[in-house]
Amino acid sequence: MEIKLLILLLIAAFSAIAGGVLGRWERIHPNWMRSEWRHGVIAFGGGALLAAVSLVLVPKGMALQPAWASLASFGAGALAFLLCDRYFANRGTPLSQLLAMLLDFVPEAIVVGAVISRNYGEALFLTLIIAAQNIPEAFNAYREITHKGGDKGLAKHALAVISLAALSGVGWGFFGYLVFHPDHVLLGSIMTFCAGGIVYLVFRDVAPQAQLERAWYPSMGAVVGFMLGMAGHSFVAA
Repeated sequence: MEIKLLILLLIAAFSAIAGGVLGRWERIHPNWMRSEWRHGVIAFGGGALLAAVSLVLVPKGMALQPAWASLASFGAGALAFLLCDRYFANRGTPLSQLLAMLLDFVPEAIVVGAVISRNYGEALFLTLIIAAQNIPEAFNAYREITHKGGDKGLAKHALAVISLAALSGVGWGFFGYLVFHPDHVLLGSIMTFCAGGIVYLVFRDVAPQAQLERAWYPSMGAVVGFMLGMAGHSFVAA
C-alpha cells in the first residue's frame, strides 16, 4: 500500500511541475500563451476545483463531523485564504499563487493518505483532481514569480521552487496515512476547511483570470474540468 500511495503522490507532485514547465513554454509562443492558452488552462483548473468541492470534499467532510463543525471549518478555510491573500498582496511579493497551490494541495494530500487503505479508487480519484488543479495553479505561480519583478534570484529558480513545494506534498500524504484513519472527525474538518479555501480561491482568483472577451472556450474548459470530476466520482461510486 505504501508503494501505491507513493505513486499517487508523485503523480500529484509532478503535475505541479508540469504546470511550471508550461509556464516556461510562454517563451516559445508568448503571444498565444498570453492571450489564449492561459485562459483555457485556468478555466479547466477552476472546473476541476469545483468538482472536488461539490463531489468529494463537502459531502464526505460533512459526513464525518457535526453540521456546526462543517460550517465552522468551511468558513475558517475561506478566512485563512482571505488573510493569506491580503498579506501577500500588501507585501507585493509574487508568491500568492504558489501559496494558493499549497493551501489546497497539502490538505488534499493528507486526505489521499488517509483514505487509500480503505478505498484505493477514491484515493485515485482525489489524485486526479489534485493533478488537474495543480497544473493551472503551478502555471500561474510560475508566471507570477517571473513576471511581477521582485527577487531576481527567485525568478531565475522559479521552476525549482515550484518543484520543491510540490514534492513536499509527498510528505504530507504519508503524514495522513500514518496519523489519520478514514473516519476521523478531524479528517472531515480538513476536507471542509480545504473546500472553503477553494471556493474563495475560485471566485477571487481563478474565475476572473479565465475570462476572455469574445471567446467561448475558457467557459467550456471549466465545464470539461467539472466533467472530469463527474467521471471520477462515478468511477468511485461504482
